[in-house]
Amino acid sequence: MRLLQHLIPAAIFAAGVIGSATAAELKAVADQPLQAVLDRAQDGDVVKLAPGVYKGGIKIDRRLVLTGGPGVVLSGGGSGNVITVAASDVIIRGITIRESGRDLQAMNSGIFLEKTAERAVIENNRLEGNLFGIYVHGAAGSRVERNVIEGMRDEGRRSESGNGVSLWNAPDVTIAENSFRYGRDGIFTISSRKDRFINNRFEQVRFAVHYMYTNDSEVSGNVSVRNTVGYAIMYSNRLVIRNNISDRDRDYGILFNYANYAEIDGNRVVGGPLGNVAVDREGADDEKEMVPDIRPVRDVRSGPEKCVFIYNTNHNKFRNNWFERCGIGVHFTAGSEGNEISGNAFVGNRNQVKYVGTRDLDWSKGGRGNYWSDNPAFDLNGDGIADTAYRPNDLVDRVLWTAPSAKVLINSPAVQVLRWAQAQFPALYPGGVVDSHPLVAPPPKPSLAWSRR
Repeated sequence: MRLLQHLIPAAIFAAGVIGSATAAELKAVADQPLQAVLDRAQDGDVVKLAPGVYKGGIKIDRRLVLTGGPGVVLSGGGSGNVITVAASDVIIRGITIRESGRDLQAMNSGIFLEKTAERAVIENNRLEGNLFGIYVHGAAGSRVERNVIEGMRDEGRRSESGNGVSLWNAPDVTIAENSFRYGRDGIFTISSRKDRFINNRFEQVRFAVHYMYTNDSEVSGNVSVRNTVGYAIMYSNRLVIRNNISDRDRDYGILFNYANYAEIDGNRVVGGPLGNVAVDREGADDEKEMVPDIRPVRDVRSGPEKCVFIYNTNHNKFRNNWFERCGIGVHFTAGSEGNEISGNAFVGNRNQVKYVGTRDLDWSKGGRGNYWSDNPAFDLNGDGIADTAYRPNDLVDRVLWTAPSAKVLINSPAVQVLRWAQAQFPALYPGGVVDSHPLVAPPPKPSLAWSRR
């Protein structure tokens, strides 16, 4: 038995060596049917495409490498999938793939990975004008890396577009260092687990990253620039959301809906300067990082309506994040329980927090709260913690939320007297968010250099 334990790995290794030794390189040219070349290939072969435009609608049903280079284009002609992969361990690299069909029900894609296409590697390609760029339909262990994925550009028909990359029931998938533009969502995942979305960039899509029923996964180092929503995390548990940037996304930087037990750490959501809000010196310097073709818009519309929206979201840890220059820093709704919110910076938001509820919530942990740019408190003992608690909302805020027309009275003497009375007699405050240990200095701020290059 012990001898067999040594012989079996050796036999597997020898088979691998023999297989690689007999692998061949097949060359294809544009004036011959590409499918015929693929059908002649054996497992382990490399099919190399010469420059030219090839007809799509091909299917790869054996383990091989399909590689191109500058000038290699594979066109679907507006029908079906451009490439369908059915075999495991297939590699596709260096090809421009365009013009899939437009059938949403059929999930027409530039590259469609069937469930049997486990461990596929899709790298260094350019996908243009496809309904779905890449559809990972159950292909576990696949990798999508360093591709440029541009979807359909018709803004008025975004609901009829597909996503840059879609995942369905595809565990252990890595999507890294890709660039996404146009179409519906950059990355959409549903009913999956243990996936990693790392260091991608998203522009001119609806949601940069859209999570549905996907657990035990990671979203790190991504950049969302001027999309409708940066990161929409829904019905998913035990995620790590770390070091991402939402730069001037329109409605929300990060949206949580029925998301639980996540670690949200080191992210930055930033809008443009908001109306009469003073911009800190570091914030002003960030504007210099913008690329020349994106001009800053100097009104409220240049920033998200809400940096973060939290709805029925429980037992999460929000730490070391920056939420700045939004209409509302955090909109926190009733029904969200057991969340730890500490060590974050709320800078220059028109309203730092909107909390619709009557309970008292202390946003501090272990004697450390958050930094609030509008907190005038002192730190007489120099321990980095303000000497008085901070309350982002008062009774007047609650009146304005329930009766927005009352804003015409905001500068009236009666309102000023009410706010003065609450400051003198804290018992008059309604239930709501309180930071009992607010920070007098913000945590380190994540850079926007990559997001605005």
